[in-house]
Amino acid sequence: MDRTDRFFHITKWFSANMDAPQTELHYDTPFHLLVAVILSAQCTDKRVNMHTPEIFRRFPEPSDLASASFEEVYELIKSISFPNNKARHLIGMAQKLVSDFASTVPSEPELLETLPGVGRKTANVIASVIYDKPVIAVDTHVFRVSRRLGLSDGSTVEAVEKDLTEGFAPELRPTAHHWLILHGRYVCTARKPKCASCGLQEWCREYIDSNLSL
Repeated sequence: MDRTDRFFHITKWFSANMDAPQTELHYDTPFHLLVAVILSAQCTDKRVNMHTPEIFRRFPEPSDLASASFEEVYELIKSISFPNNKARHLIGMAQKLVSDFASTVPSEPELLETLPGVGRKTANVIASVIYDKPVIAVDTHVFRVSRRLGLSDGSTVEAVEKDLTEGFAPELRPTAHHWLILHGRYVCTARKPKCASCGLQEWCREYIDSNLSL
């Protein structure tokens, strides 16, 4: 089975079984999603969601966060991974939104990447979730699942993103990101993938190869 066939069948399965996947980060505005995604780096969405209600209450607009002190922000996120760096990034991000973008979260990934704390993955998440841009964010789940299924042989995030961008139709890319991340989070887990109950067995390269070697 070649990669084109895999994309076709896997897309068909996800479309039938995961119709409208959404981010599991809680948010109410584009700015607040940006805050949540920055906080979620190397941290679970569940933990981030525990802290964001108070963050959003204290800092409803970029200008509120831009004028906050490091200590104020740090106290709210100190139990999240890398709180020192993230506190600085959040304040710097808000300040740049205010000074360069009239307090509006930009829609283009290239512009998003100019914000402190925003790398390619975060930029693609915001662009796809908020603005439905045809980009795919590759996190650890997407990277792992794409390689296991045989949708990519890439050894870097950039290479996997390129393969997924070529394999999924533009209108499906924002959704495909959620398909893969949720599948990786709950089924194709890192240490103990639930292959026996996975609906993608028939097209999964790793599952097929492991059974052929028995």
